[in-house]
Amino acid sequence: MGNADLRDLASIRDVPFAEIEGSVVAVDAHNWLYRYLTTTVKWTADEKYTTADGVEVANLIGVVQGLPKFFEHDLVPVMVFDGAVTDLKADEVAERREKRERAEERRAAAEERGDAVEAARLEARTQRLTDTIQETTRELLRLLDVPIVEAPAEGEAQCAHMAATGTADHAGSEDYDALLFGAPTTLRQLTSKGDPELMDLAATLSDLDLDRQGLVDAAMLCGTDFNEGVRGIGPKTAVTAVREHGDLWGVLDARDAEIPNAEAIRELFMDPPAADVAVDADVNPDVEAARAYVVDEWGVDGDEVERGFERIAESQVQTGLDRWT
Repeated sequence: MGNADLRDLASIRDVPFAEIEGSVVAVDAHNWLYRYLTTTVKWTADEKYTTADGVEVANLIGVVQGLPKFFEHDLVPVMVFDGAVTDLKADEVAERREKRERAEERRAAAEERGDAVEAARLEARTQRLTDTIQETTRELLRLLDVPIVEAPAEGEAQCAHMAATGTADHAGSEDYDALLFGAPTTLRQLTSKGDPELMDLAATLSDLDLDRQGLVDAAMLCGTDFNEGVRGIGPKTAVTAVREHGDLWGVLDARDAEIPNAEAIRELFMDPPAADVAVDADVNPDVEAARAYVVDEWGVDGDEVERGFERIAESQVQTGLDRWT
């Protein structure tokens, strides 16, 4: 579902870090990592994160810059990586690939005419999570003792499952699908400036006077990552229509409309593939080993990551003192 659409429906409030300190957060790793990857590429000279062999590892800078805020607020991030891509999402994946290819063409044109600012902006849009980025990110997280979970399918669905079953206290994602997948609470903007946002499933359902199935139906009418919406239906109209006609099928019949694979998409949101996992929340980062991996082994400019590593080390000392006192 479009971010703006679901945000219009969701119950979201700012939450002070003091209210969530000590929480375990199941983080949609691809979502989180891609955000930091594109930001690093956009604002950092490529020689800072490119090896002598021409391999780009901007992700390592992004991880080191993104993790400290978790540790500084005594949060345990559990990084949940996507598994197999469902066939229902094939069109979405293909569309993203086409957008990257178009951005790459525009980036090359910008470079040719000497427009460095536009080229840098478009370079960020061409990023994808390569095998090297996937592997080096996991290894850096292991050195920093950050728990890793490999989801059977959608990472966001696994995050929601972990929050719903108590393995984690909250899901963590910048997207909104965790709400549809059933996460009781989802934290957003965890590593942005200021306080994060808390998206509350129970409050959302109460405000809309829908059950979770009704929320999924309303989302599908507007459009999700797995389907196009019904023409002319926005979020408020979708909620009203579901209340009036009872469910997705009643709305589709009333409007003489169709959503391909509707039953399968509905089932995917209501009962997505997810695994029961155990998480060790006692995190003890090996900062020196992580620094050696990033700077010495992969040749990342030390100045780009030094403050991040310092913040991680300082947070561990402070957290230890807090727990002791």
